[in-house]
Amino acid sequence: MPKLNLMMLLTFSIFAFMFALASCTVDTEEEADKKVDYKKITAEEAKTLMEKEEVIILDVRTEEEFADIRIEGAVLIPDYEIEALAEEMLPDKDATILVYCRTGRRSEEASRSLINMGYTRVYDFGGIVDWEYETSSGD
Repeated sequence: MPKLNLMMLLTFSIFAFMFALASCTVDTEEEADKKVDYKKITAEEAKTLMEKEEVIILDVRTEEEFADIRIEGAVLIPDYEIEALAEEMLPDKDATILVYCRTGRRSEEASRSLINMGYTRVYDFGGIVDWEYETSSGD
């Protein structure tokens, strides 16, 4: 009788292990399907998106740069505060977010951070120096 109980325990353990392993594989495949890649677009493509759908324009420069010149309607979250403030200020992780800075370096880093945080529609359109459209300034 003890051998039978040991055999049942061993069989149960094997099935439990296989089930756990299969569950991990499904999660990994689902995560792979949801993986979002970094996307760089032009200022012109960003402008087209702004005209076609509701978007969040995210400026990742400093407060001083933002006050000096910005794209109308932009939300400011300095690049060094993205991880601390994004989930509070940008609660919809599936919203279309268009990211810019001055020349494109900070916008790329911020875009990658947002993607790593689970945002799914993030587009880096570089720097305001390449923006040939309307801007505003002042507080």
